[in-house]
Amino acid sequence: MRLEVKPYLLDFKFSARTSRGAMNDRKVWFLKVFDDAGVCGIGEVAPIHRLSPEEVDEIPLFLEHLTSRLAGIRKPQSEEEVFEAVSELVPMEIPSVRFGLEMALLDLMRGGEKRIFAEDFKTINIPINGLVWMGDEAFMKKQIREKLDAGFRCIKLKVGALDFDTELEIIKSLRKVSDDLIIRLDANGAFETNEVLFKLNELSKLNIHSIEQPIMPMQPEAMELICNRSEIPIALDEELIGINSSRDRVDLLQELKPQYLVLKPTLHGGFASVQEWIDLAQMHGIEWWITSYLESNLGLNAIAQFASRYPGNEEYHGLGTGGLYHNNITSPIVIDRGFFTYAESLVWGDVEG
Repeated sequence: MRLEVKPYLLDFKFSARTSRGAMNDRKVWFLKVFDDAGVCGIGEVAPIHRLSPEEVDEIPLFLEHLTSRLAGIRKPQSEEEVFEAVSELVPMEIPSVRFGLEMALLDLMRGGEKRIFAEDFKTINIPINGLVWMGDEAFMKKQIREKLDAGFRCIKLKVGALDFDTELEIIKSLRKVSDDLIIRLDANGAFETNEVLFKLNELSKLNIHSIEQPIMPMQPEAMELICNRSEIPIALDEELIGINSSRDRVDLLQELKPQYLVLKPTLHGGFASVQEWIDLAQMHGIEWWITSYLESNLGLNAIAQFASRYPGNEEYHGLGTGGLYHNNITSPIVIDRGFFTYAESLVWGDVEG
């Protein structure tokens, strides 16, 4: 097989803020893997500076080494062979490359038509949450109104950038819209351990579905206490980063006992790794949903097809990020009344670089 790497700079439509800082653009790398017949599978490598475990600046050098190593690998003929090949080529410490290479090889194996998992992705119809980014009060309220007008019945708000009282008032105004509206929160570790239970108690009065990562990861005693005492169900996200062995994953779930897992293939080691998290979550009675990691429409397409393999999971997935960029790859992806789906005419734009 032959690998070509195409860097691409995605340009946000606004300054995308979390409690860790703001992003105006982000660099991704498209992996184009060719077989001897000239068929091309495309994957996406999309780490985020300061959020992903790998050093973003080191990605080009690793991809250069990967190009020479992939030349001696036989084209996989099954999902199992794809996952085995990637596990040999890419360490778990570089999860974004594992995701990108899995995606490219799965696409190549199925003919290079962007059918990563789904046999017929025209029929995919996945309920998703509407994401409200941090910003000043007016900006957040504007986003909320847009999401409600667009028909979303599950709203996820990034919290932790404004003062707590202001955020509390924003959430109160959202709750007044409907008692049935599902409200999720994502703190990205913003709450201090000495105040987190007080804040969660105040927020619980507003019938919150869940809150992702209320405190910074790597505080197991504090997180165990929060999962046990919080009036709001806790969803682990960043807490899962770098937990790579099956034994360590089991230990984490048994120790912390979270109510939910938020699974991001780019961040948590690719599809095979996320599949293991799902299997372990189900064994321990933990609910889960799948979320994109601000990939382009190409990566988003692969993640949505993976999520579609679990029709019995009734949770809202986090797949509504395709409209964030001025220069996203043209795609047939459509968000319709809070559902992720595809337009009838399946037209994809070219990968530039």
